Amino acid sequence: QVYLAESGGGLVQAGGSLRLSCAAYGRTLRDTVMGWFRQAPGKEREFVARINWNGGSTVYADFVKDRFIISRDNAANTGFLQMNSLKPEDTAIYYCGVRDPLTGDYDTWGQGTQVTVSS
Repeated sequence: QVYLAESGGGLVQAGGSLRLSCAAYGRTLRDTVMGWFRQAPGKEREFVARINWNGGSTVYADFVKDRFIISRDNAANTGFLQMNSLKPEDTAIYYCGVRDPLTGDYDTWGQGTQVTVSS
């Protein structure tokens, strides 16, 4: 069993930056795909970015390209999401997830961290 814990959220003004962390406990995530998703009030959870096991492959949603950077430190069993040039529409709860290698589904989630961007 693996447990994920996000941190780093907070209140920031538009144009500012935040760095989210996702620490994993229980087992190594060295061979897994990690992803970040977000959910704004009244909206469905949406994909933000994902990174493969060694960081050699990343995918971003169009609305965060050139603003967000996903990375990971396998030695520390931690993933990161650097968020720059934040906009009010980025306000949401951000979740990290781990994808099951057999099903391809994200089946393990953290509790989320709130990001609020003021205009």
